[in-house]
Amino acid sequence: MRTPTRTPTPAPAPAPAPAAGPARGRARFRQSAGRQHHAGPLTYVLLGGAALLSLFPLYWNLVAASHSGDRVVTAPAPLLPGPRLLDNLSFAWNQVDMGEALVNTTVVAGLVAVSTVLFSTLAGFAFAKLPFKGRNVLLTLVVATMTIPPQLSVIPLYRIVTDLGWVDQLQSVVLPSLVAAFGVFFMRQFLVEALPVELVEAARMDGAHSLRIVWHVVFPVARPAMAVLGMLVFVQAWNDFFWPFIALTPDGSPTLQVALAGLGAGNHTVDQAVVLTGALISTVPLLLVFALLGKHIVGGITAGAVKS
Repeated sequence: MRTPTRTPTPAPAPAPAPAAGPARGRARFRQSAGRQHHAGPLTYVLLGGAALLSLFPLYWNLVAASHSGDRVVTAPAPLLPGPRLLDNLSFAWNQVDMGEALVNTTVVAGLVAVSTVLFSTLAGFAFAKLPFKGRNVLLTLVVATMTIPPQLSVIPLYRIVTDLGWVDQLQSVVLPSLVAAFGVFFMRQFLVEALPVELVEAARMDGAHSLRIVWHVVFPVARPAMAVLGMLVFVQAWNDFFWPFIALTPDGSPTLQVALAGLGAGNHTVDQAVVLTGALISTVPLLLVFALLGKHIVGGITAGAVKS
């Protein structure tokens, strides 16, 4: 009788050694990427402390606006609201015609924000998705202009404004700020990642012209970045002081920052409480804008932060 031969059982393969170094870190990151992390009590305490520190300057501005000028500059500084808030608001509003300054600043900041967003989106789309000769060189020149201090352009810009007869007129502040190099670079960087070139080519194959592609394809994709850029430019134009102080005068058509420069002046003294009251008035509209559009702005900042 023939004895059957036994086939040797293969030895089990050794378990792979755990990844070490950067590979192990990447594996752990991938494992934890889909998990939902919960903040602990310490995180909320730190965030609450940071929020209080951020709000304290605004609170103290309100406190200072409710006291007299002598009390504001007297040590220790007041930490509780006083009784003169309405009086200071009335005095600051009427001393430099704060109402006209608010309207002028709203017009200037709104026009600058809209024009910068529009032109920066168009230029950013061209630099991101339209091939043409010298594109990289031209983009480098645009970015290089960000390194030029604005003080260097004041003299030629003022001569141009003077020759055009625009001194003390709002167009002297609006027209030099219709587009910004930062906005072009910002929109270009966003559209490089967010706008697939296949989408543009498909629109061209369907017979869409360039204007229709921009309106129906580029603008919907770029809407989050446009909201962020518009808010940043609006705040910058609202707080701009250097060039408006040169081109405008407090007695003509001033913006808020120019009007604040002549606020609180008296007999060889400056009432700091009135100045801080004017600063409070100029801050409230920005807080209202952010309260109304904050959700869209934060959503635009975080859009595209996580890739699928």
